[in-house]
Amino acid sequence: MVEDLQAVISFIRVFKEDLAIFRVKPVNGSIPNFRAGQFVSLAFPTLQGEDGKLVRRAYSIASPPQQQKYFEFYVRWARKPVPGKLTTELFGKKTGDEILWRKPIGPFGVVDERPDGSPDTRRIVMVAGGTGIAPFISFTLDLKARGDKREIVLLHGASYVDELVYAELLTDLEEESIDKGKDHWNFRYRASISRPNEPLNKSWGGHKGRIETFLKPDPATGKSPLEELVGEKITPENTMFYGCGFQGTIDGIMQTLGPLGFVDEEHMREDGSFDVKYESYG
Repeated sequence: MVEDLQAVISFIRVFKEDLAIFRVKPVNGSIPNFRAGQFVSLAFPTLQGEDGKLVRRAYSIASPPQQQKYFEFYVRWARKPVPGKLTTELFGKKTGDEILWRKPIGPFGVVDERPDGSPDTRRIVMVAGGTGIAPFISFTLDLKARGDKREIVLLHGASYVDELVYAELLTDLEEESIDKGKDHWNFRYRASISRPNEPLNKSWGGHKGRIETFLKPDPATGKSPLEELVGEKITPENTMFYGCGFQGTIDGIMQTLGPLGFVDEEHMREDGSFDVKYESYG
């Protein structure tokens, strides 16, 4: 039987009324071993559904496996079409409040080996929509801690500039790559805003549109913004994609990559190979 474990909310940072980072610290013991990309089911001891069972929701872990003191979660308060029971409760909590958690599970994670057992040295491109960036923060920090030498590109799409909550961290990681050289750490971060004409986004000077448009070729040049960034044509032989976000984001990724010969994990080739791995929600 899966056990509910006790924890407290040790940190809350609210970016806007429906968007925040929460840290959850176990009461007894440290964080168990887990793989970057996995998720944790959270619940509150007093929050029950109509069936009398605890209301549980799964959240991707944003902190890396090397962080043994707490889990970090990047959460949007679900309010449409009806308020989500657990997120409504969560956004009403304060630091020190009790919360329950279950040990991390889930198959989403970085592929390190080819089907034949050889190292997968392809470029890693992570494409995140909204809070779908959470597992990729864990991916990125874990890859860095492990000294991974692969080229890593993280693309994050949001509606508003103030939703790019990890921009400072990711920009610093890119600056480190520039300062110390790609042999030390080969990382780049780019963001896109899907509502550039909104007043709140007037300061934005980066890519505009949904994040999957970063993969689409420009009719004038025949190259996508991603290809312009990495300096070569993107192919299944040189790039492995990871996607996380609403199903519309995943569909947009595959609509562009499918015709280029990319195959997702669900439809892997006979030899077990694939070039796109994703996790969708909503």
